[in-house]
Amino acid sequence: MLARRSAHNPILKPDISKSWESEAVFNGCPVKKDGKVHLLYRAMSAPHFHALAETNLSISTIGIADSKDGEHFSNRRIYIEPSEEWDMFGCEDPRVTKLGNKYYTFYTALSLYPFRAEGIKVGVAISKDLKTPVEKHPVTPFNAKAFTLFPEKIGGKIWAALTVNTDKAPAHICWASFDKEEDIWNKEKWEEWYKNFEKYSYGLQRRPQDHIEVGAPPFKTKKGWVLLYSYIRNYGSPNQVFGVEAILLDPKDPSKINCKISTPIIVPEEYYEKSGMVPNIVFPSGVIVKNDNINLYYGAADVSCCLAVISLKKLERRFLCGVKPIYKLWQNEKEILRSVKEHSWESRAVFNPASIYLGDKMHLIYRAFSEDNTSTMGYASSKNGIDIDYRAPDPVYVPRETFEQKSEAGRFSGCEDPRLTKIGNRIYMCYTAYNGGGPPRIALTSISDEDFLAQKWDWKKPVLISAPGIDNKDACIFPEKINGKYVIIHRLNGVMDLSYSKTLDFDGNTWLEEERWVFPRQGMWDSKKVGISAPPIRTKKGWLVLYHGVSDEGIYRVGALLTKLDDPTKIIARTDEAIFEPREKFELEGQVPNVVFPCGASIVGDTLFMYYGGADQSVGVATIPTNKLMALLEKFRY
Repeated sequence: MLARRSAHNPILKPDISKSWESEAVFNGCPVKKDGKVHLLYRAMSAPHFHALAETNLSISTIGIADSKDGEHFSNRRIYIEPSEEWDMFGCEDPRVTKLGNKYYTFYTALSLYPFRAEGIKVGVAISKDLKTPVEKHPVTPFNAKAFTLFPEKIGGKIWAALTVNTDKAPAHICWASFDKEEDIWNKEKWEEWYKNFEKYSYGLQRRPQDHIEVGAPPFKTKKGWVLLYSYIRNYGSPNQVFGVEAILLDPKDPSKINCKISTPIIVPEEYYEKSGMVPNIVFPSGVIVKNDNINLYYGAADVSCCLAVISLKKLERRFLCGVKPIYKLWQNEKEILRSVKEHSWESRAVFNPASIYLGDKMHLIYRAFSEDNTSTMGYASSKNGIDIDYRAPDPVYVPRETFEQKSEAGRFSGCEDPRLTKIGNRIYMCYTAYNGGGPPRIALTSISDEDFLAQKWDWKKPVLISAPGIDNKDACIFPEKINGKYVIIHRLNGVMDLSYSKTLDFDGNTWLEEERWVFPRQGMWDSKKVGISAPPIRTKKGWLVLYHGVSDEGIYRVGALLTKLDDPTKIIARTDEAIFEPREKFELEGQVPNVVFPCGASIVGDTLFMYYGGADQSVGVATIPTNKLMALLEKFRY
């Protein structure tokens, strides 16, 4: 993630000694004045009897606190409280902007109880000194939230961003412009605007089950206006995920999106974001730009105010303006191996191939699947890396040990998903061993490169290297020792782990240790689990690691990361977006739809060849110029 959280988080917590802010203080929006940072925030009171509601309610007011450094706040007091018919049940989620010599604070005004869409609208309080609002106005005559002004006039007009129909899905993040201040709360103008509000929408919602809301007030950079917003996947469900995303608006016409980041900048990870009144929330509520840093203020779990720092340069790199979609960088995406009905051992499917480039030829060891659900391994080779020149008529590796032989007729079993690594004059193969009884485990075998090239399949007796009783798979070995030890990648509980070993001669009673390494990321394409694809490839800039990620929807995609050569635990870059995903028919339809699953990749000349299983049915290949892939990783450098 781009964001680095403050060590002082939460920077503002409820104060139980003050009834008006004893339940929660969150969604803080900062503004500078007189050399200080003033934080306006939503404060929730302890439940008390509300005469108009005729029941106990927690009421929201807008508090304000002061700070010299933007992290440590004091002098907390009420700034805006319910005082009008249109905000009598609460004032929520302030967004403050200084425009000219006035401070405009827009907030969610609640006018009805029980709470419902028609009583949730936008109000504004205006002040010249941030001490007391001198005037308040109802703004939108329709359901809306998260209204904010741009901090300067653009083209002679006042500009705003707001969320329309926040409580009457689908919501839209929209823009609006005004000739003069009074138009901001002109009911007739808003009613006319609302008739065709969709033409003012930025169109940011990607799926009907998701939700969006304007976040912090926009801020200006050399490349345009940055608008941070909340993107909530699976809104209202038990697995909803709040993430912060961004768009870059045209500097002269904020109605136009020049670029966007469609992956989260920050998601809930810390305890104070995962646990609270509404768990798993990070909500972007305000920004102060200082030098090259964006100080992002956000609400955590609807309880506290927090701070994260983002490098402006790194954020700007993530805006892929004018760059081809990543999938267009790939070439030669095609199916190269299908099952052979006449071969019983590979009659049902062939997929998930390992690759190794030796003797001016690409060699593939692929998983073959029979009608009785047994996995063995086949062999094929190609001179140009794309067109198959030879394919062995018989399997080159078969289950030999009890840990991979079928425990009961009809069950899945065998040797799955190989990865090949050449170290010295031996080729090591990690694979998943499964007998249909206990959980799958990692097995290791090897063969001399001489025997491999001669197709003399004299594999060493395999040995299990992962602990018993634990589902562990997707393993490979780095192609050289690092700091005197072999490094093995494997997957446990959906996380990619590293293990260090002085030897590769395992005795069958020594198991891989684990160092948690690469984690799934909430709200992203690799949110459910991650695992290695091909063994790491050494480059001048670091270890290039391709890995597969599975989304909440069960789609398998491919991403890339770059690590330090002398310490692979140190990740230099990781793609926010998948670099490869199912698009072709053979990737979308098969035994398991929507899957691209590489187990092999090799660089030949200036081209990376990636070999993968398509939908657990057939073998595909795709190529990409190595320099383009490395340039892409630079955009995601930490």
